[in-house]
Amino acid sequence: MLLRLVPEFELRRDVVPWLAAQGWAAALDTSENSSALYIVNVERNGKIIYTWKGSQRNTHIGLYDLQSKQNEHLYTFEKDLHIISCSVNNERTLLAVSFHHYTEDETASQLLQSVSKYLTLLIEIHPINNVRVLKAVDSCVRVQFLYPVEDRNASTESHLLLVSEDKYIEQFDIRVVAEEEHKVVIQKSGQLPRAKVADDLVWAQWDMMEQRLFYIVPKESKSTLRCVQFYPDENFNSILESHLDISVNDTQLKLVNFGYDYCQDQDVASKSLNLQVFTSKAGGLCVCCSLACDTPDEITYSIYFLHKDYYVAAYLPGQFLHLLNIQHPDLLCHSLFLTGEDARIDTLQNYPIRSPLVSTILDCEAGSLYAVSISDSTLLQLLQKSKQDSERLAALHCALLYFQHTEDLEMQIIRWISENLSTCHSFDPIQEFIIASLYCRMCPETQNLDKLLPYTSLLDWIGVVPGVICATDIISLPVLEFQNSKGFWEKLNSNLESVKYAEPQLHYHNNVLRREWRNLSEEREDRRTTAYLRNIFENAKKVLSHLDTWDSEARLVPLFEEEDYQQQLLMGLMVAQLKDHLMRHLQYVGKKKIDQIVLDYVANLLNLIHRIMKEVWRRYQLHSCVFCFDERGSAGEFAVFHIMSRILEAANGMCMPLPPGFHTLHLGLGVRCLPLHTLLHYIDIGVLQLTETCVRKLLKDLDNTEQNEKLKLSIVMRLPEALGQKVRQFWNHPINANLIARKYVKVLLENLGNRQCSRSIPERFSVPVEFLPLNYLTSMLTEIENQGVHPYEKQDHVNARFVEEMALKHTMTFLGLKYS
Repeated sequence: MLLRLVPEFELRRDVVPWLAAQGWAAALDTSENSSALYIVNVERNGKIIYTWKGSQRNTHIGLYDLQSKQNEHLYTFEKDLHIISCSVNNERTLLAVSFHHYTEDETASQLLQSVSKYLTLLIEIHPINNVRVLKAVDSCVRVQFLYPVEDRNASTESHLLLVSEDKYIEQFDIRVVAEEEHKVVIQKSGQLPRAKVADDLVWAQWDMMEQRLFYIVPKESKSTLRCVQFYPDENFNSILESHLDISVNDTQLKLVNFGYDYCQDQDVASKSLNLQVFTSKAGGLCVCCSLACDTPDEITYSIYFLHKDYYVAAYLPGQFLHLLNIQHPDLLCHSLFLTGEDARIDTLQNYPIRSPLVSTILDCEAGSLYAVSISDSTLLQLLQKSKQDSERLAALHCALLYFQHTEDLEMQIIRWISENLSTCHSFDPIQEFIIASLYCRMCPETQNLDKLLPYTSLLDWIGVVPGVICATDIISLPVLEFQNSKGFWEKLNSNLESVKYAEPQLHYHNNVLRREWRNLSEEREDRRTTAYLRNIFENAKKVLSHLDTWDSEARLVPLFEEEDYQQQLLMGLMVAQLKDHLMRHLQYVGKKKIDQIVLDYVANLLNLIHRIMKEVWRRYQLHSCVFCFDERGSAGEFAVFHIMSRILEAANGMCMPLPPGFHTLHLGLGVRCLPLHTLLHYIDIGVLQLTETCVRKLLKDLDNTEQNEKLKLSIVMRLPEALGQKVRQFWNHPINANLIARKYVKVLLENLGNRQCSRSIPERFSVPVEFLPLNYLTSMLTEIENQGVHPYEKQDHVNARFVEEMALKHTMTFLGLKYS
């Protein structure tokens, strides 16, 4: 099962044994007689209120504390009552109870008497003392005590919400006084003070953790969602208003998290609005609503994003499980839609189901409270067995976003990527892994960073998700009314403001980076010393010094610490442009913090690529000898070479820098694994790049067999001019010497231009040569050298005498004569 449900509380497990030990005869078989023992409410901090019937048909109320794992008896009625709603205050001194006034076995004549059907009582329970009637009406009433902030000292005043089936909510203020022997009683002051909180509502939800009341008021074609925030100082304010395109006329009042009357709730469900609000501490809020549909076998549900959370699960037992990635709702492929066996959750078979606390599910009929989480093992199974790109992409992002960067999970994802490089047609798994991993690592550091960093390589999604038809509409932003508010509301307001005043596209893109990198790569050597470029390379040095110290297995992958002009240029440019991007939108963060974020980002990028290589290296059991050229590569080396080629392709596609030494190692594996014609083709098209470290080692280590000579000559002929001057000297071979001589003459004559020799021909060299053209050539070259036109100033052994020697050797070899 994708959703893992761990029972935090079960009536049968946590309550029934305690009842038996206390001597209270309860209906132990809760499945056959669910009215005998059932949950009626969940208070803040996981205090669960339940009720049961005793042997004399008395009605008892108890409390279970999730923190202490202890049960506590709160109150007993000497009648058989059907309790509808119940709440206890934070100090556990007052109990509010709403129940049906008559029991089922009373006669019809009694029901016709002029007595109200429902009764709401306020009871002193510390110690058990007075009972006070709050409501005696013919409509159902739900009760809920407000809770102050945690660790607050005991208060002399409690506040109670009463929610009437007549579609209004009011607050009662209850003052208590302490008497002798620690008795706490309600202050006798006549009528309890009360205040109306909301009216004309058709739906309400209580958020007991954050002490918020959400409710909906119908207005013509649209409805208005409002929120009232209750504060520790005993005040409350209407703080949010948002218009939703939901028709809720002529619906019965639906209450969420105001206690659990499973009989009535099941009856109301078919006639009311199926809606719930979810919030996150990061300032995220979304509204999930299931609407009636006239088309058979079709379910319609809406998610309204007032801002983004992470995941919301929409579940229809036996049909589907839709795990919506509402952090990034613009791409449907980031949400996981499962049907059939993949969507089955055995534990959830009953109705109604609620979510009273963060990431919890309450099965009211079964009497169980579950902690809900996403199963990493099931998610990986989905990733591995999925045949659709949309499922693969959704599972990959869910694993990285939800589980952050767990090392074992990361290792398994890398293994899956290495095995499925050619099976994903709609996206590059390496790109998605790197970008999503960076996003998950960096975004928790700074608020609003999630809106500025890229989270996917996809610009759009042209595929489909089987079974899902999605339509996206832009809704108007909500109105917030508060002053000096902290925490959630301040963050939500900041999120909404950033959306309101943001550029059309906030996420960082590499278009400008790619263009600037190409332009600077083509600059001449003499222009690479500008202040701008010096700053770029200084950025690169900071990144390289900022890299994590690779662990003891770092040398498992023989990467070389070497200069790579192109990659350092790209690193430095990425730092500069990402810094400019963040500075435009995060001015309040400060330059020093942004500098740190950017360095972390680019360094983490390089570390992620190294991490991929390390896992692949370990999987194929390679070692450092892969950088020797005296034997051909193994099947494992060829597989690693292929993966490195895909890493290079992914990096080029996203214009991302590579770790120092990547190209050297890639070329070394290519020399070992590829036939010569394929190797040269890869060099010519830019898949393999000639590096000084690798070419120098190749020229020095390989002997001069015919095959190796062909390889060396092919490599030498393809070297860029600057690199060729550095490494040709390491190949001690006539062919190479001849090439050096030819190049020397060519460059020397090009540098001469129209300059004329003015001096007489110098004396002959010690080697007697009667070939007049060669005499003239060497004499002219010597004259040019004497005039200071010398192309190879750092290589003194290359001069006119060297050219003459090579010419003679080459001629004698060509004629088949022996040279002495």
